[in-house]
Order: sequence, then C-alpha cells, then structure tokens
Amino acid sequence: MKTLYKWRCLVIEILYAILGAIIGIPAGYIIRKNIGEGKINNAEELAKKIIEDAERDSEARRRELLLEVKDEIHRLRTEAERDIRERRNELQRLERRIVNKEENVDRKAEAIERKEELLSKKIKELEEKEVQIDEIYKAQVSELERLSGLSSEEAKEILLDEIRKDIIHESALMIKEMENKAKEEADKRAREIITTAIQKCAADHVAEATVTVVALPNDEMKGRIIGREGRNIRTLETLTGIDLIIDDTPEAVVLSGFDPVRREIARIALEKLIVDGRIHPARIEEMVEKAKKEVENVIRDEGEQAAFDVGIHNLHPELIKLLGRLKYRTSYGQNVLKHSIEVAHLAGIMAAELGADIKIAKRAGLLHDIGKAADHEIEGPHVEIGVDLARKYRESKEVLHAIAAHHGDIEPQTIEAVLVQAADAISAARPGARRETLEAYIKRLEKLEEIANSFDGIERSYAIQAGREIRILVKPDEISEDEIVHTARDIVKRIEAELDYPGQIKVNVIRETRAIEYAK
Repeated sequence: MKTLYKWRCLVIEILYAILGAIIGIPAGYIIRKNIGEGKINNAEELAKKIIEDAERDSEARRRELLLEVKDEIHRLRTEAERDIRERRNELQRLERRIVNKEENVDRKAEAIERKEELLSKKIKELEEKEVQIDEIYKAQVSELERLSGLSSEEAKEILLDEIRKDIIHESALMIKEMENKAKEEADKRAREIITTAIQKCAADHVAEATVTVVALPNDEMKGRIIGREGRNIRTLETLTGIDLIIDDTPEAVVLSGFDPVRREIARIALEKLIVDGRIHPARIEEMVEKAKKEVENVIRDEGEQAAFDVGIHNLHPELIKLLGRLKYRTSYGQNVLKHSIEVAHLAGIMAAELGADIKIAKRAGLLHDIGKAADHEIEGPHVEIGVDLARKYRESKEVLHAIAAHHGDIEPQTIEAVLVQAADAISAARPGARRETLEAYIKRLEKLEEIANSFDGIERSYAIQAGREIRILVKPDEISEDEIVHTARDIVKRIEAELDYPGQIKVNVIRETRAIEYAK
C-alpha cells in the first residue's frame, strides 16, 4: 500500500512539473520580451547621450590642440628667429675679424718687404766689407810674412810643432805618472809574494853540474882503457854511445856526449872498471849493463822522490822516469831536476798567496821542463816536446797550457800559467843559479848595446851589471826631456822582442845638457 501511495505521489509531482513548464515558458517569453525592449530603448538613449558628450568633448579638445599647436609654432618661430639673429651677429663678427686679419697680413707683408730690402742692403754691405777684410787680411799676411821671414805654411808647421811638443810633454807626464803608480802598487804586492815564496823555498844557490871528467889512479890506466889496438875503448864507446877523450891531461879521462844519461852510465861503468882492474870487452859489457841498471834505479828513485817532495801524486810512471832523467840534465850549469822542484815550490806558494789552484801550479811547475829529458832523442824545442809528452800521458789541459806558456811562446791564459812562468824566471835568474859561457855572455852584451845604438838620437850606450842594466846617453839637441820616456819604452820593446836573457834588464836613458866656456 505504501509503495503504491509513493508511486501515485511521484506521478502527481511529475504532472505538476510538466504543467508548470507548459504555462511558464510562454509567460517567461512574454515577460523577457517586454523587459528586453525596455533595456534596448534605455541603451539607445544612453548611447546617443554618450555620442553627444563625446562630440562636445572632441570639439573642445580639437580647439585646445589647435591652440597648443599655434603656441608651439609661435615658440619655434621665435627661437628660429633668435638663432638666425645670433648667427648673423656671429658671421658679422667673423667678417670683421677676417677683415682685421687681412689688414694685419697686409701690414706684415709690407713690413717683411721693408725688412727684405734692408737685409738686401746689409748683405751687399757685408759682401763689400768681406772683400775689404780679405784684402786687409792678405795685406796683413803679406806684411807678417815680410816681417817674420816665414810663409804661412812654415808658420803653420811651427805651430803644429809646438802643439806636438805640448802633447808629447803631457802624454809623457801621464805615462810616467801611471807607470809609477802601477809599479809602486804592483812592486809592493809582487815583492811580498815573491819574498814569502823565496823564504819558504830555501834552495842552494849553486846547483850541481854534470860530471864529465873521470879521475884515474895513474897514467898507466890510460893504456889499459885503450886496450890492445884500441879494442877496449871502442867497446866502451860502442856500448855507451859516448866518446872517450884520452889526451895529455894527467890522470884524467874526459867523457864527451850530448846525452847526459849515457854520459852518466859511461862514467859509472868506467869507474867500476878502474876499481875492478880487469878491463877487457866482456868485462866492459858486464859493467855497462850493471851501470845501466844502477842508473835506471837512480832515475826511478829520484823521480819518485821529486814527486814526493813536491806533494804531487798519480803521476804516470813514464813521467816519473823522465823526471828522474832530469837529475843528469843541466841548463847553464843549473841542475834541471832541482830547478823543476824549486819552480814547483815557488809556484805553489805564490798560488796559495793569490788564491789560485795550488795542485795545478805545483804539477805544472814540476813538469814544465820535462821536455829537456828527451830533447837529445826527439827533435824540436823542449817546450813542444814537454807538451807532447804530458799530453801523451794524459795530463790536464791546465797543466799542458802552463808548460806551453812558461817561455812566452804563447800568451798565458790562466793564473797558474803566469805563476809557473814567474817561478821559472825567479829560479833561473837568482844569483848563482846559472852560469853562462863567455862567448854567449859577450854576444848578449854586444846585442844589447847594438839594439840601443840603433835608435836615432842615441850618443852611446853601456851594458853593465853583467847585462842586467844598460845605460844610454842621448843627444840633448835631438831628444827632449819628454821624448826620452818614449825612447826608453821603444828600446824596452825591441829588447823584449829580439833578445833572450834571464830575469830582467833595466833600461836607463840619460839626457844631460852641458854648457862649457873658457875664461881667457
């Protein structure tokens, strides 16, 4: 029942709804039509009003814009007119300035023309005056030449001579001053170093010379040495390579040969034969062999002792033998081995004073004359032989250079080379170190005087002090006081270039002016 009732209520509600819709749609259409027409009419009236208001506003705005445009045009016109007036005024000012400048240019041009005219006149006047001055100058020169008796060229030459003399005088003074200053400083330092070196290396003044004479117990020994038909002496000379000179000298035999080692072997063998008394070819051969072995041992021992004394190690055995051979080599009577040891000590001491390499200085000093040990077997100067031998046994470049430069054959490039050169000169030039043959001594003195006399203006010269000083007297009318400085330097250069000498030579140039009158 309840369900049926619910369905009935639902159907009724649907019917009411459909009925309401059928009645409401036409009524709503009519109501909306009336309301819409009213709104349209109101909108049209509002639009007309807005259009009218807009037309009124646009007209007012147009009039306002026209007024603004007119005002702007007026303002622009006013500004343009003002700019035009200002530009016109500026142009007028520029025109006035240009006119003024043109007037100034014209005035300046006129002034320049007047100045050119004045300059032209002055130039003409100057040319005329120059001609007059030239005429006056020529006249004065002619008058001066007439009065002095000299031409202009002669006067110029006199003036140049005076200037030359002044320059020579000034240069001589400068040279003298610089030389004195340098000598004072160098001599002071050199004296200190050399004195210290010589004090520390106190060697004998006279070195031993090689013995070449063998004493005999009696003159009968000469016949035994010669032997039957000279067989003994021939055997001895053949085995040793030394000549035996047996003359009228009582109880003495002279050994002659260029090789000092062979000469020493011959001396020892001959002395052994004399002591033994049995002199025949077989015995001679035996004694010569013993003498060779003895000399070889002595050579090795002397070489090792020399290296030990100097403090040099790692020398090649062949160099040690060559050093030992120097024991029997002399130079101007000076034993070369002792000389080499002395040079090594001197070079080492001076190197220590100067901060140089002491080992290189000592090594080069000990080996500097090593070429003299083989100069009887190898041709060439001992310097080249020594360099070749040292290079062969792998000595350093510094040592090779010092050996090559110790006689000035090449320019020394290291301080050690200079020290070896100086030490060699000190050892060779000290008193008593060497002796010279009379013939060589006289030739050296004559050559020294000859070099001095070869210069112009030299009156005479005297070599004194055993050739260590030369006094030169010049002609005072040919050489002035200032020129003697240059003359002395030129003579020194010639002596250094042409003469070999130990130590140094003092060149003393003397200019003396004498006035002699006689009272009657």
